[in-house]
Amino acid sequence: MRGRRPTAVLEKLFGTHSLNLQRAMSKATQRQSLLSQNLANGNTPGYQRKDIDFDIRLEAEEQKGLRRSPLLSGRSQSGGPPRSNGNSVDLEKEVVAIAETELRFQTLAELTSRHFSGLKNVIRGGR
Repeated sequence: MRGRRPTAVLEKLFGTHSLNLQRAMSKATQRQSLLSQNLANGNTPGYQRKDIDFDIRLEAEEQKGLRRSPLLSGRSQSGGPPRSNGNSVDLEKEVVAIAETELRFQTLAELTSRHFSGLKNVIRGGR
């Protein structure tokens, strides 16, 4: 396997669909981490909200030759205007964004499970 990227081997074995799902789940995990940091710093003076814009990140993945699923599109909201202490975190929006990201991750996990169940079914000869 020398000289081959591990992702190239996975693509040959499972196709790009499973790789797309893996990357989308990774992006959702990264976003959840950032949103949790925002929530934890909700009252920290001067803290600026951080987030991942899925459209931009997934466009970068598309340029690497991966197709985007319509399920993965969606633009995250930016932080509101800074409060008097310079903090741009809106706690209510963060909680909503966390719930949306969790739902996205659960959906991706279910799609991944179904994808691999289908592959197992094919390997077993449709039994």
